Formats: sequence, C-alpha cells, structure tokens
Amino acid sequence: MWIGFAFGSAVFAGITAILAKIGIKNTDSDVATAIRTIIILFFSWIMAFLAGSVGSIASVSDKTLLFLILSGLATGGSWLCYFKALQLGDVNKVTPIDKSSTVLTMLMAAVLLKEEINILKAICIIAIGIGTYLMITKKESSAKVTKGSWLIFAVLSAIFASLTAILGKIGITDIESNLGTAIRTIVVLIMAWLVVIVTGKTDKLKNIDGKSLLFICLSGITTGLSWLCYYRALQDGLASVVVPIDKLSIVVTIAFSCFILKEKLSLKSFMGLILIVAGTLLLLL
Repeated sequence: MWIGFAFGSAVFAGITAILAKIGIKNTDSDVATAIRTIIILFFSWIMAFLAGSVGSIASVSDKTLLFLILSGLATGGSWLCYFKALQLGDVNKVTPIDKSSTVLTMLMAAVLLKEEINILKAICIIAIGIGTYLMITKKESSAKVTKGSWLIFAVLSAIFASLTAILGKIGITDIESNLGTAIRTIVVLIMAWLVVIVTGKTDKLKNIDGKSLLFICLSGITTGLSWLCYYRALQDGLASVVVPIDKLSIVVTIAFSCFILKEKLSLKSFMGLILIVAGTLLLLL
C-alpha cells in the first residue's frame, strides 16, 4: 500500500511542475510558492479533518511535534538556500547539487534510520545519481558564474531537502500522516512568506493576473495531494525507497512537457531518464 502512495506522490508532483511552470510564467516564483503554500495549508487541514485525526492533536507528543517542526524548517531552509544559490551562481551548476538530495536521503536513512544498503541498493544509488545529473544538466553557457558562496548554499539546499524526508519520517511515526502533514505545513507556510517579505516582493502580489493565479492555485492543490501521499508512504515504508519513487515525478513532468508544452527530450536526458527509472524499480525488488 505504501508503494502505491509513493507513486501517487510522484504523479501529483509531476503534474505540479507543469501547472507551476504555466503559473509562474508572468509571476515571481517566490511569490507563487508562498501563495501555493496557503492552498496546501488549507488542503492539508481539510484532509486531516476528513481523516478524523484533528481531535488527536492534543495527544501529540513533544517529540513528534519537535520533529514535525524540524522537518518543516528543513523544507523552508532548503528553499531559502536553493534560491540564494540560484541568485549567486549558474542554474546549470546549482541544480545538479540540489537534486543530489535523493542520494543523500538514502545515505542518511542508512545512517540515521538504520535502513540497510546492500549491493543492489548501492547500484541503484549510483544509477539514480548519474541519471538525475544527466536529466538536469545542460551545456554550460558562456556567461560568467558569480564566484563566492553559491556552492555552500547549493550543498545546504540538498542537505536540508534530505533532512526533510528523514525528520518527516521520524515525526510521523506516532501520528496520523494527514495531521502530521497539516502541522508541518504551518511551518513551511511561515518560511515561504518570510522569503517573500525578506526579499521585498510583497508588492508583486497585486500584479498577478487571473490565469496565473488559477494555475498557481491548481499547482497548490496537486502539491497538497503529493505531500499527503508522500508522508503517508513515509509513515509505513522505507525512506530510502519512498524518496526515489517520489523523484519519478521527473518522468511524469517530462511526459506532460512533451505533450502539453511541446518540449523536446534530448538523447542525454532520455538516457538519464532510463537510469533513474531502472534504479528506482530495482529498489522495489
């Protein structure tokens, strides 16, 4: 059952990327993220009410609450570092490092959660790592890359993203997953709006057109569905397997981008896609 939720998370995350791409065409990405988080917050609490778990909020232990908050802070920290790295460095250099969170999560799961890494899983880690790199890298542009601390922020982004999954796994061990997601989203919401406020982008809210707002809200709904499936899968399954399956959202995104956005898939990207799918499916054996 948890594998089904993991794949559901990947599907909704893949659709989210397409909806968000359309929504932020004429909208600042930070502002769009903050708006989407509001949708996710409402959606996650509605699901918690429907699941009948809100009444148990008073019985949530301090340890569980702590790890849910830490997981939310890790997500916010990942976003902050990622956007800072993009501001200072070249996208083609920052993104591969950020996406290495998949491999980092599996390694952290082995160290912190004592999840075994056998020879097969090691091969899968290598395949997914190489495949992800091939999928997200392009030819380097001739433009200069800002020297400085971009590398540090990019690495921190990947580390925080990995910690999000590990801390989330621990945080939802003794709590219904929908309620855990709802509590965690409050923290993420605060972090998302802090990004907008700190960067002085609040005045851009009034310039959002109707079409952009619609797709931003739709992407918020699919993100909420993805999160709910993701943390439901983490509650019962292995983090080292759930996270890679969730990253299969790349496949969904590419399929939609080819048919809807008419984007072409290069040979290198196709090879990377095969490696990611093969590595992920081998994890299920």
